[in-house]
Amino acid sequence: MPAATPPTEPAAVPKLLRIQEVASETGLTARAIRYYEEQGLLEPAARSEGAYRLFDASDLERLRFIRELRDDAGFSLAQIGQLLEDEAARQRNRERLRATTDPKQRRVYLREAAERVERQIAMLEAKSERLTAMLEDARARRQRIADNLAELDR
Repeated sequence: MPAATPPTEPAAVPKLLRIQEVASETGLTARAIRYYEEQGLLEPAARSEGAYRLFDASDLERLRFIRELRDDAGFSLAQIGQLLEDEAARQRNRERLRATTDPKQRRVYLREAAERVERQIAMLEAKSERLTAMLEDARARRQRIADNLAELDR
C-alpha cells in the first residue's frame, strides 16, 4: 500500500499589521512611522478598504533597521534615506548584472556600484571620525577627573 501523501496546505498569506501593532512591535510611535513614510523611507505593503496602512514582515524589518541606524549609529534621516536608496540600487544592479553578459553593460553597472560604495565609505568614515573625536574627548575628561582625584588624595 503506498504511503499517504500529506495534504498540501494553502500558501501562507503574509500577516498584515495595522500601524498601532507595528508601533508596538518596533518600539516606534505611530507618528514616527507616518513621518518615515512621508520622508520616503518606508512604503506600507498595502492599504485596507478604510485606507488604513498595513505593514508586512519586511516593513517591520525595515523599520527596525531605520531605528537602529537612527538610535544606535546616530545617522540622520537624510543619511538613512541615502543608505536605503543605495541598498535598493544595489539590488537593482545585482538583477541587471545577472540579466546581461554584455561586458560594456556589466562595466557600466559595476562602475555605478563602485560609485555608490565609495559614497557609503565616505559617509561611514566621516561618522567614524566624529565618533573617534568624541571618544578621545571623553577619555581626556576622564583623565582630567582622575588627575584631580589624585591631586586631592595627595
